[in-house]
Amino acid sequence: MSDDRHPHPVPLAWRLLDRIEGLVAALWPFRSGLAVGRAFLLPAVLLVGLLLAGLGIMLEHSMHELSLATYRLKPEYSAANYLTFLERPVYIHVLMRTLLAAVIVTLVTITLAFPYAYVLVRTRSRSARKFLLVALFLPFFIGQVVRAYGWLIILGKEGILSTFLTRFGIDPPGMIYNYPAVIFGLIQYMLPFAILLIVPAITAISEEVELASEGLGARWPSTFRHVVLPMASPGIVGASVVVFTLTLTDFAMPEILGGGKNDFIANLIYDSFFQISDPGLGSALSIILVAVGSILVAGVFHLAGPGTLGVRGVRP
Repeated sequence: MSDDRHPHPVPLAWRLLDRIEGLVAALWPFRSGLAVGRAFLLPAVLLVGLLLAGLGIMLEHSMHELSLATYRLKPEYSAANYLTFLERPVYIHVLMRTLLAAVIVTLVTITLAFPYAYVLVRTRSRSARKFLLVALFLPFFIGQVVRAYGWLIILGKEGILSTFLTRFGIDPPGMIYNYPAVIFGLIQYMLPFAILLIVPAITAISEEVELASEGLGARWPSTFRHVVLPMASPGIVGASVVVFTLTLTDFAMPEILGGGKNDFIANLIYDSFFQISDPGLGSALSIILVAVGSILVAGVFHLAGPGTLGVRGVRP
């Protein structure tokens, strides 16, 4: 039996929270769970509001054509910038190249990330788990640009891999400044993000569920296909959306590993703003990129169903 004369000491943090709660109650005596929830949402709403305001300004700029006489946007509204995008095949080609890269990178990254996350969660070896965690978080200490230049050192004509192949009499093929090099760099960059998003989904799946499936006669491949994958679908969908959108808007990898020959739509936006000084065209390309990405992501969420990302509706 516990001794009531010597109660357990209340932690200092709890006492401070009680004092803060009492002060808030004195200053704001109205008790409303809805008001508190809205207060917590206020910073996110403000951030989204700033984003929408910026998009609104870009949308307004996109409706003005650049005057070649003054190099300022004309005051008249027109759809000239959007017509330029539709009339010049290079813009359509770059958009298609960007979308294709986003699809390829997403599929390959998720295919590689899921086994990694599964082993990380299910392994019983502490040393193996520590190794996998270190290997997972180590790339975050190296920026994307540094990693891209690192691949130049490895895959370049005078790089480590080319020198190694030359010593064995093998003529090294061109491994940089091409589309596959950009895809490879993006996969390597996106892989840690996908793993971190899939790990919580696998962690939420009790290992007893897999054992129960196998106990009922299902082999492990069937259990993996019919039990693990469907239950981990929120993490897979979330990781796919993040990888797809990050690839769709990436700038550094195509710029560095593409050698200026495999630009993505983000590179064209940069060139429009800072190379040819046409903010109207750059804004139009930005709006098109946002619209295409939003439509595709909305389609993914619609196909995935209302349970996407593990979010459920609130019961009345």
